[in-house]
Amino acid sequence: MKNVLILGSSGSIGENALDIARRLPDELKIAGLAVNRNYRRALEQAAEFGVKHVAVADPESAAACERAAPAHITVHKGTAGLCELVSMHPSAMVLSAVVGIAGLPAVLTAVTQGNDVALATKEVLVAAGELVTAECARTGARILPVDSEHNAILQCLTTEQAWCLHYHNKPFAPPPVRRLLLTASGGPFARQTDIDLSKVTVEEALNHPNWSMGRKVTIDSATLINKGLEIIEAHWLFGIPFDRIDVIIHPESIVHSMVEFNDNSILAQMSIPDMRFAIQYALLYPHRCHSALPRLNLATSGNLTFMQPDEARFPGLRIARSAAECGGTAPAVMNAANEVAVERFLAGNIAFSAIWQLIEKTLEAIELHGTPSLEEIIAADQRAREYCLKCATT
Repeated sequence: MKNVLILGSSGSIGENALDIARRLPDELKIAGLAVNRNYRRALEQAAEFGVKHVAVADPESAAACERAAPAHITVHKGTAGLCELVSMHPSAMVLSAVVGIAGLPAVLTAVTQGNDVALATKEVLVAAGELVTAECARTGARILPVDSEHNAILQCLTTEQAWCLHYHNKPFAPPPVRRLLLTASGGPFARQTDIDLSKVTVEEALNHPNWSMGRKVTIDSATLINKGLEIIEAHWLFGIPFDRIDVIIHPESIVHSMVEFNDNSILAQMSIPDMRFAIQYALLYPHRCHSALPRLNLATSGNLTFMQPDEARFPGLRIARSAAECGGTAPAVMNAANEVAVERFLAGNIAFSAIWQLIEKTLEAIELHGTPSLEEIIAADQRAREYCLKCATT
């Protein structure tokens, strides 16, 4: 049985993880829960799973949770409270589903003490991949991706290949991997070549054809910026150079990603589009067990199609590759600007196409630093947010 801490337990990933734990009570025990504001849901979850430690990041919500919690539940407050929760469980699996860069301190706390981390938010490795993977190499902690694309790549590799790639800053005989192929649904607009992206509404952008996700991730899918972020994440997870990580549009979302080997063969991982497959594989890695998740019927699934992304219409891929190649704080700046721009679009303050325009403008304006410390990454993130917000409101 694995003890699991769920950071971000009230979001879609957290709720799906709890659904898996509910179905597999002999395999997974929930040891702690963390949320940003939704403390009422966290207390409901704690009551169901017998959890005695809950962390709440937002100070006001944490204070309210402390007043509402029964006497046997300890409430840990603020970002420090999330790190405190992790520190109390040095052998637990940590599922990090905290939105954006906010989960970085807790992830670093986990890998520094040797916890394996099931990582559901790509922004952690986008902003601080070098720092996090260096700690993994030092302590032996493993990052197990929950993103369906990176989880698929992990499933296509043998255990030896996967961890040789994972600890790519240690000497090893390189596995015979030629290329990673990240599939993208394309969101609601990739195949609508006649649509004016400057006039897209919030409702249209949130109408994802395949996946049920949070609002921010759904917009990232619609802009294809999520694939740019995933290129950077894949580099840090598997040690593959950026120019050997490609994106291919696959509207059906049945093939979740592929690995091409040096003999020109390609392995693909397939399932119906349901995040519980990736969550379960990450939580139970390297074991597989019977589950009640729905099976894929290839005879009735229809045609599987693939096409190149149109980077002229969706420049997020180009912007992300440029930031990745620049390195240092550039990916953190890009990610911060994207988060602010998406928030402004969802609030109705900017056009859909202005999202990537604001990202490029912010990257041009913010001073960048190479090989940054955690403090420099956080400072760059904050400067980018302030600049992007100013541009979005003027």
